[in-house]
This record gives sequence, structure tokens and C-alpha cells, in this order.
Amino acid sequence: MRVTSLFFLLAGLTMPAAFAQSEVSVERGLQVSIIGGCHDCHTEGYSETEGKIDPEKALMGNSVGWRGPWGTTYATNLRRDAAVMSERGFVGMLKRIRTLPPMPWYNLRAMEESDMQSLYQYIRSLGKSGKPAPSRSHPNEEPTTPYVQLVPPQMPKN
Repeated sequence: MRVTSLFFLLAGLTMPAAFAQSEVSVERGLQVSIIGGCHDCHTEGYSETEGKIDPEKALMGNSVGWRGPWGTTYATNLRRDAAVMSERGFVGMLKRIRTLPPMPWYNLRAMEESDMQSLYQYIRSLGKSGKPAPSRSHPNEEPTTPYVQLVPPQMPKN
């Protein structure tokens, strides 16, 4: 928990001074998506390109799964989510969401509402929503895509 808190403290310190704390903009949303780690999982190939964002793939989900005792989960296509929601609905979803590993849904709740609004505006600015990411597979199903085996497994508490 300390590492996560320290990461977000340091990430906040790197936010450009050009953005006022409550400013809502596409540009701020881009910064939030980078600092918040959204592209790490939700943009296919982001890590392999050392953080270069391909606008055609940005936040369209990932076909590489994360496998553990819960089954195999995939980073969703955030463009599809934002395309069918209002800004208010998207912000509400971020405040209430609870997902399976490895998504750190609890970190979303630490975001300022203006950052959530900016993230929504950035995602909507990316254009076409594309196809959905692969569906979650259950624990006894062998994934049909490449996957990362999480060992030791991260298990949500019931």
C-alpha cells in the first residue's frame, strides 16, 4: 500500500504546472492517462514502444490476458465504455467500479473528479471506439490468447 501511495504522490508532483487543479481538458486527460498508468494495460503495445502512444490503439484494450485463480481477465476497451456513457455516467462508474485483478480499481477512487472528467474527454477525443477486448475466461478454461500468469496470485477479498 505504501508503494502505491508513494507512486501517486510522486505522480502528482510531476503533473505540469500548466494545469490548474480543477481544470478539465483533453490535454489534462492525456496526462492523467499516462501518469495513472491507463495505457500500461489498456493500450496494446504501449510498453514495447517505451511509452509512445499510437493514437490508433490508445485505450482500445489489450488481447494479452492476466491469468490467476479467478480466470483470465483482459484490459477493456475504454473507448467503447466512454462512447456509450455521458461524462457524468463515466465519472460515476469510476467512483463505483470494482473489478478483478490486476486492475487497481481502488486507485481510481483517489482521483480528483476533474481528473476523471478530463480522462473522459481525452478518451472521447481519440475517435472510433473499435471492437471489444476479449471476454474474461473462467478458472478452468484455457485462454486462447497470450497471457501473463500472476504468481503468487492476487486474489480479491470477498
